[in-house]
Amino acid sequence: MRVRFLQVAKRELDDAVEYYHRERPGLGHELLWEVFFAIDRIKQFPQAWQIFYEDARRRLIRRFPYGIVYICASDLILILAVAHLHREPDYWIDRLSGESDRNAGSP
Repeated sequence: MRVRFLQVAKRELDDAVEYYHRERPGLGHELLWEVFFAIDRIKQFPQAWQIFYEDARRRLIRRFPYGIVYICASDLILILAVAHLHREPDYWIDRLSGESDRNAGSP
């Protein structure tokens, strides 16, 4: 199963990694490891997490206050957001529109 990030979701992840790295060197890499561990689990079991909003699902990240918001389509997992759980919870909803495909990129 392929995984693609929306460009905005990739920026969210990059920003979070940078923030945690500034807080404590190496902590950003720990966040990144947790995110990729979660994505690996999503790849193995894409339907395992309940639908969170419309067709979007959310997989929480261990140790960090983030969730991976994604949708599944046949052989593709599209990461819509790497969302901080304590901030505007629905800010990513407009990414469900068809425009999101045009802004998709690779990790």
